[in-house]
Amino acid sequence: MTLELSESPAASFNLRRITRHPLAMEYHRLYALVAIVNLVLAVLWWQDGSLLQSGVANLELLANMALVNFSLGILIRQQRVVNLLFWLATRIPTSWPLWIRWRAAKVFHFGGLHSGGNTAGSLWFSLLLAGMGFNRFQGQSLPSDLTLGLTGVMLALIALIVTCALPSMRARYHNLFEKTHRFAGWTLLALFWAQTLSLLHDQGQPVLQQPSIWALTVITLSVVSPWLTLKRVKIEVVKPSNHAVTARFDYGDTPFPGSSNAISHTPFGEYHAFANAPKPGESGYRLVISRAGDWTGRFIDNPPSHVWVKGITTSGVARIEVLFKKVVYVGTGSGIGPILPHLFAGEVPNRLIWSTRSPRKTYGALVDEVEASTENPLIWDTDLRGKPDLAALALQAVQETGAEAVIVIANQKVTRQVVYAMECQGIPAYGAIWDS
Repeated sequence: MTLELSESPAASFNLRRITRHPLAMEYHRLYALVAIVNLVLAVLWWQDGSLLQSGVANLELLANMALVNFSLGILIRQQRVVNLLFWLATRIPTSWPLWIRWRAAKVFHFGGLHSGGNTAGSLWFSLLLAGMGFNRFQGQSLPSDLTLGLTGVMLALIALIVTCALPSMRARYHNLFEKTHRFAGWTLLALFWAQTLSLLHDQGQPVLQQPSIWALTVITLSVVSPWLTLKRVKIEVVKPSNHAVTARFDYGDTPFPGSSNAISHTPFGEYHAFANAPKPGESGYRLVISRAGDWTGRFIDNPPSHVWVKGITTSGVARIEVLFKKVVYVGTGSGIGPILPHLFAGEVPNRLIWSTRSPRKTYGALVDEVEASTENPLIWDTDLRGKPDLAALALQAVQETGAEAVIVIANQKVTRQVVYAMECQGIPAYGAIWDS
């Protein structure tokens, strides 16, 4: 019998229904933290006259605050920084209290700092342009026309990037979002160098002694570094159905479980990140790719012989499994891809719930590998049994196995439903937050 989500035990009211609601998740809390810190500083500096000195806007302070926030927003998403954050979070032993490990495993919400920093940086930059205009209106000779013009063009590019990054725009026009973030972002970085140097020249300040120059240097290295590893590699594609394929890579890199790599058909084209599925004792790794849009559709219909791989192997959500003594994995469709390497590695005892249509028809021999890699997996055929209440099944699995956490790999709606239902019951639960 198919259970309905509304019948889940999580439907009863408790305080966690408020504190664990998706709107209150750690991503949004970090975003709010950045906003509050910036707002407090702005109020304090306005009150003590730091922002407006002798009737003139303090352009250096405004420029530095914009750059500090942009630095936070950019560097927190750098792949090596991401791996460092996951490494630090997963150093906590399972002997520590569950409430500590529960919160440490939320490390993947760092995207709140990314969006918060970039939003605050954009607002400070808007104030910088307004301050420049105000100073010129007051009869000041500075900033120069060059600095003022560069700042205006940069703010227009920032507005374009921010607009395309809005959740509704990003979901509807993903290709546009990616292109503006890349090419407008690169242009903006070059203009940042030109504007900073022009502003320092206006103020007669030595270049190499300014923190802004070194901050720009670090940002530039961060942006460039993923492209220094760009490589074209051969792949082998197995196509069990017209809905999904597995692509095998073996070019000298065997990634760790819980990681992902970004691939594209062309070096500067549309990149998509997929979870790596290495298998103990085998070199290389596999990716499970299912039909979920134009790009994946073309990949399945006309499997390529080579693809481009960018950046380094980067930690993902399920990497946090090592913080728990036992976990329940909940996956739908090709969500089995990110789960596979953890089943293969067997580092943490687990119970699998996998809901998909016609599993053997769709994924072929992959089903045999799943069944051989974990004990008593529940593989729910939606074509035969309809859609299950995954929250209820996950809760049942936790109660039966004594698992400490639930990790969900599904679409956004299902992920948020299951994570919310579990955390309302006081069970740590994790899933992608769709912040990029």
